[in-house]
Amino acid sequence: MEATLENRAKRNVIVLVLAQAVLGAQMPMLFIIGGLAGQSLASNVCFATLPITLIVLGSMVAATPISGIMQRYGRRAGFMVGACAGAAGGAIGAYGLYTASFPIFLLGSFITGIYMSAHGFYRFAAADTASDAYRPKAISYVMAGGLAAAIIGPQLVKVTADAYVIPFMGTYGAIIVLNVVGSLLFFALDIPTPPAPRADSPAGRTRWELITTPRIAVAVICATVTYALMNLVMTSTPLAVVGCGYTTGNAADVVTAHVLAMYVPSFFTGHLIARFGTQRIMAIGLFILAVAGGVALAGVALGNFFFALILLGLGWNFGFIGATTMLSEEHSVEERGRMQGLNDLILFGGVTLASLSSGGLMNCSGGSPQEGWMAVNIAMVPFIALAGASLIWLMMRPKTQAA
Repeated sequence: MEATLENRAKRNVIVLVLAQAVLGAQMPMLFIIGGLAGQSLASNVCFATLPITLIVLGSMVAATPISGIMQRYGRRAGFMVGACAGAAGGAIGAYGLYTASFPIFLLGSFITGIYMSAHGFYRFAAADTASDAYRPKAISYVMAGGLAAAIIGPQLVKVTADAYVIPFMGTYGAIIVLNVVGSLLFFALDIPTPPAPRADSPAGRTRWELITTPRIAVAVICATVTYALMNLVMTSTPLAVVGCGYTTGNAADVVTAHVLAMYVPSFFTGHLIARFGTQRIMAIGLFILAVAGGVALAGVALGNFFFALILLGLGWNFGFIGATTMLSEEHSVEERGRMQGLNDLILFGGVTLASLSSGGLMNCSGGSPQEGWMAVNIAMVPFIALAGASLIWLMMRPKTQAA
């Protein structure tokens, strides 16, 4: 019986790894071209990154409904809804480009956010059928599926960005195809639908009781800060690279290196967490994020962009997978939909603010792209300090209280 459950968990991980690779490829594509397309459509360059902000806003708004769908109808239903929204968002985005309509383009971005929200639950789905020992590895392996996405997405941008007279139209067509093909994978997913609660079933803790649990609170803070800062810097990167005199191809290569750094460590992050604990790995992730900001502030040579974005990806990997593992250990099955929806609501709320701030800092906080890029990276400092302080507070709590 135990072997059967372990085999099912491994099969689900394989499905989710493939989904991460195929469907996840659209995420680097959207981050590479979103700001550049927005810059070409917006009447004010300060709003160049608004399409990416709308994607993240859509994710925030959809987090609780998608979590509710998964809690009631199962993971497969929620993931299928996400893939359909990704295809629809791609189609509307392409139409916005065709008509040169910024509002329509933004609508497509918002709908794409529903996909991004569902995509965020892949990591939790990996933990659903995994044993306690296999859980951090399962989460880590699914995140490692982004390695293929890091290669596929940017290369598709290079092939499709100028395939039509209207720039980026071909890229949005490729995004539609990825969602249609990727959705077929979920028919192989085997995760039981949570049983409907009975009158005598334990209700679990309220959202307030959950979010005020120390380990949950720190996990949410660190996950939000890690993801938001990664988004803040990555959203501005194509604008900064092109603005400093390099090409769109250079920007795609920098983003490729960044996304590879986000996911390559996932092959061993789970093992590191199992050996050293979530808190130490999260602390290392925050430190690496701080170093990434320092490298970016040191100059705007192409090598600086590459090195800073590689460190940014590595810091995100340690911080985010560590926080996700900590969170998955701290709630029960009946609390799963409630807690995971709340987590992603807060998470994507922070990422929305970061994405919105990114364009303003990059294009409207200085007289040159170099000054804007400096402002983006300086903005990381207080948030790294916040996450670091919360983690130190958790580590210093007496063991009896921590338990």
